[in-house]
Amino acid sequence: MEILDKVVREIENLKGDMVRTLVELIKIPAISPDYGYEGEYDKAQKLLEIIKDWPFDKVEVYNAPDERAKNGVRPNILAYYYGENPEGPRLWILTHLDVVPPGDIGKWESDPFKPVIKDGKVYGRGSEDNGQSIVASLYAVKAMMNLGIRPKRTVILAFVSDEETGSKYGIDWLMKEHPELFKKDDLVLVPDGGNGDGTFIEVAEKSILWFRVKVRGKQVHASMPNKGLNAHRVALDYAYHLDKLLHEKYGDRDELFEPAESTFEPTMVKGPADSPNIAPGEHEVVFDCRVLPKYRLYDILADAKKLAKEVEARYRKELDGELLPKIEIEVLQRLDAPAPTDPDSEIVRLLQEVLRRLRGKEAKVGGIGGGTFAAFFRKLGIPAVVWATLDETAHQPNEYAKIDNMVEDAKVMAALALL
Repeated sequence: MEILDKVVREIENLKGDMVRTLVELIKIPAISPDYGYEGEYDKAQKLLEIIKDWPFDKVEVYNAPDERAKNGVRPNILAYYYGENPEGPRLWILTHLDVVPPGDIGKWESDPFKPVIKDGKVYGRGSEDNGQSIVASLYAVKAMMNLGIRPKRTVILAFVSDEETGSKYGIDWLMKEHPELFKKDDLVLVPDGGNGDGTFIEVAEKSILWFRVKVRGKQVHASMPNKGLNAHRVALDYAYHLDKLLHEKYGDRDELFEPAESTFEPTMVKGPADSPNIAPGEHEVVFDCRVLPKYRLYDILADAKKLAKEVEARYRKELDGELLPKIEIEVLQRLDAPAPTDPDSEIVRLLQEVLRRLRGKEAKVGGIGGGTFAAFFRKLGIPAVVWATLDETAHQPNEYAKIDNMVEDAKVMAALALL
């Protein structure tokens, strides 16, 4: 514990540096090309600049090709700090470089990418998700470096792209293109979810299914609807009945998760009508489904497609030689939930012990509806946990990271490497 005590004190001494680093990272809007932005390149370069003189044993950059992004790549950075036994189990701490768009700027009290420090918090888009944990992981290792201390186990800090839109260019790409990087006895911490006092350890996730419903009818003047087919009306009918069907058929509860039931949320809508007197010929609605692992996503998609045929038949009419409406289901993201991490696995037991020592608290295990990197490791049979101390302001206006949470989480990350 004496070594850990020294590292804990050094992390406290580094608090100012941690805040300054977080501020610098927030300034760079690393938003996916899926949202019309340039991606993570500039933020990755800033991070590499920050750590260029730090004594990491190895820093590797793996660029996933994406012609839409700046310089045609989505960068993924791995920084290694070797432990006393380089061949033994390693500790991965995975954070993501990308952030979501700011949303309605009018609801922000300040510019999302001009961070504000106020009342012990750093405000800005990406501050909590995932900037707080990026910085905590960096300075957990920096404290050991400053003291000349080698951890018990090798630490791999992974800063990856594309978490917010599916990880196709991030951890998923790394695992497919560079499987040699990963070992079955690795310990994996994903600090991208948690609660306000750091007592929740996520060991299971729901399956994720995002799909877009595209309805095509025939646009006409709203005063003569009989001459066309209002796609908006068809889409409303379909969305209502699909929402009802999914909640009724897949309505079981599992108290491991919060919320305990599957969720099926209509989110985005889109239509071409830009005037009150246009009956639109096209309409789109997106569903975000977070599904208990007991259910198959295949069955949910099959039900959605079957209902589409029924609704098409209900409104069918021939217009200009074509039978309308047409309803198409497009899958945007799909992740079938892997088996949960064993609550008795080493990473769970180690994290619980660290939290007892440093905070005097007992942490419980459970499941969530959101998707994280942990699912990709679980698919490989590598136990992974999701844990952080968060006020859960991610994706909201006026998102913030609490400075004390960042500092205290860095202590926990250091202890995981040392004990």
